[in-house]
Formats: sequence, structure tokens, C-alpha cells
Amino acid sequence: MGRFTASKDTLAPDPKCGSILASKFINCLMWDGKKSVAENVFYDALDIIGEKVKDAEPIDVFTQAVENVKPNIEVRSKRVGGASYQVPMQVGRARQQSLAIRWILGAVREKKGRPTSEKLAAELLAAYNREGAAMTKRENVHRMAEANKAFAHFAW
Repeated sequence: MGRFTASKDTLAPDPKCGSILASKFINCLMWDGKKSVAENVFYDALDIIGEKVKDAEPIDVFTQAVENVKPNIEVRSKRVGGASYQVPMQVGRARQQSLAIRWILGAVREKKGRPTSEKLAAELLAAYNREGAAMTKRENVHRMAEANKAFAHFAW
């Protein structure tokens, strides 16, 4: 097995918003252990969201965006008698969260040519409004699960 860290137990809420989710997100955003850079990018993105959305707190927009991207169901490969089937499975809470974070950051990193904080703000706003690349990814995963419903009886 891979090396897991007990980040769930040891994770402190982020300093500005007091949100565990934000703290987790910043850690996933961070590259090469440069946490202050990741924090600056994240908080700049929240500031941009704050300018664009007047009727909600930026941290609430962020939380709702992650909530919107979380998948309820995904397909997993299962081998049955020499054939591989894509079996739809329920997604656990922790995995929902990590997939949502991964998809949002993936969507941000796909885009080129703008500061990361701007790209992140744009993607979070898009996810908040149930659109954008991360939502598309979620819909594709749900569509795959729907298409492979026939194999649900292989679920274990």
C-alpha cells in the first residue's frame, strides 16, 4: 500500500476562514511544499470571488462549489470471469471530497495563460453555478455510471 498521512486527524483549519475544507484544498493546491504561495493563490481567488459575488461570503461560495462537484456514484473496474466490467458504485464521503478537490484543481491547471488565482476563482464560480470543467467531469462520471447500471449486480 501507498504511504498515507493522517491529514484528517492532524489538519488544522485554515487561518483566515477557519475552514478545514479550505485547509485541505490549500494543501492539495500546494506544490513543492510552498504553502505560503498556495495560501496566497487561494485567498487571492477568494478576494476575486468576493468582488464578483455580492450576496454570499466567498468561503461559502467555495464550500458550495466543492459540494456541487462531489460525485454520488462512480464506476470501478471489476473482473468477472475474464471480462472487465465497469461497475457503478456509491462514493464514500472522504472520496467524494478528494475527487471534487482533484477535479477542480485539474480544471484550473488545464487552463493556461492567466494567474492561477484568477483561474481558480473562475472555476470555483463556475462550479458554484453548476457549470465549468469540473462539473462536466462530474456529469461524465455520473453518465458512465448510468450507462453501466446493468452491471450494478456485480457491486461488492
